[in-house]
Amino acid sequence: MKLSFIKPVYAHCDLPCGVYDPAQAKIEAESVLAIMKKYDSLDHEEDKWRAVFIKEQRADLVKQHLWVLWTDYFKPEHLEKYPDLHDKFWKATKQAGTCKKTTDPAEGQKLLDMIDDIAKIFWETKKA
Repeated sequence: MKLSFIKPVYAHCDLPCGVYDPAQAKIEAESVLAIMKKYDSLDHEEDKWRAVFIKEQRADLVKQHLWVLWTDYFKPEHLEKYPDLHDKFWKATKQAGTCKKTTDPAEGQKLLDMIDDIAKIFWETKKA
């Protein structure tokens, strides 16, 4: 049985543009960094444990948001123009993992810088 009412749809990403945004990853990374900066000033052990737990959750969310951009938004034509794109995503997701293992704000800032670099490429592709 052929379904004649189904018509092919063409978009450069899985859904029509407008649903992807690196800001989601950046917001979570900003939370990671804020927790790292606050960690040493926490007085109670319970607060420190809670901060680590939240930081690790947020770092996982960073990875999830980056993976969605990497696997659902970016296409082969983007890789042709930005041949280091896979490497940028791989390093950023690895950095999110590093942030799960430390409370060093410098590592959180590295993650934000990497996301900003990816976001710059993302917005350049949106102009095309």
